[in-house]
Amino acid sequence: QLNMAKKKEAFLKEFKEGPLQFKPTYKFDLYSEVYDTSEKKRKPAWTDRILWKVKNLCEVASKEGEFPEEENLISVTLNNYVGHMTYGISDHKPVTGTFKLEMKPLVSDPLVMLSPEGEWSAEQHDVYVRYSAVPEFPRSAWDWIGLFQVTFRHVNDYITYAWVEDHEVSSNKDSKQVYMSTSEIAKMGGEFLLCYYSNNLHSIVGISEPFQV
Repeated sequence: QLNMAKKKEAFLKEFKEGPLQFKPTYKFDLYSEVYDTSEKKRKPAWTDRILWKVKNLCEVASKEGEFPEEENLISVTLNNYVGHMTYGISDHKPVTGTFKLEMKPLVSDPLVMLSPEGEWSAEQHDVYVRYSAVPEFPRSAWDWIGLFQVTFRHVNDYITYAWVEDHEVSSNKDSKQVYMSTSEIAKMGGEFLLCYYSNNLHSIVGISEPFQV
C-alpha cells in the first residue's frame, strides 16, 4: 500500500526508504513473537516504516542564482534499518533506522586564522595567541579564544579561555595578539588546539593546528 501510494501521491514521491530486510512488524499477540492468533487472524504486514527526505538549501537558493543546483549541501546515508522482535508490549514491533548525515560547509575558508606564539608551558605566567580575521568578519566584544584538547567534543570543553578584546596585547593592520593565563593548563602537558568562538555567529569560526604544551 505504501509503495502504491508513493507512486500516486506527489508529497510522498521524493521520500526514500531502505530495503525491508526484516520480518513484518504487525500484528502480534501481546507479549510474544507470534503473529495474530485471534479470530481475525490478521495478515502480517510491514506497518511500521521509516521514510526520509532531504530538503537541501540549494533547492531554494539555486532559483535565485546563489549557488549551483547540482551542489547538494546535505547528504543522508542509511546505515541500518531493522525491526526489534524481542519487544512484546504491543501488537507492533518497533522499527529503528540509523543514518549518517554529512553537511558541506557554507564557508570553505576559515573566518579567523589563529596560532600559538612561541613555546607554551604550564610554568609560564602568560602565553600568547596571534590571530587574524577576514575583513567582513562580524566581530563582537564577547568573542573569545579557548584552549582545547584535540579530542574535545563540545564548545564548552575548553580548558581555559581569553576574551579577545579584554586580553588584547598588541594590534596591527594584519593581526592581533592576545594573552592567555596558564593557571588552568594541565601540568602534564599534551596536544592542544586553539579555537576562536564568535558570539554573533554562535559557533567556532577558526581552529589552530594542533600543538604541544
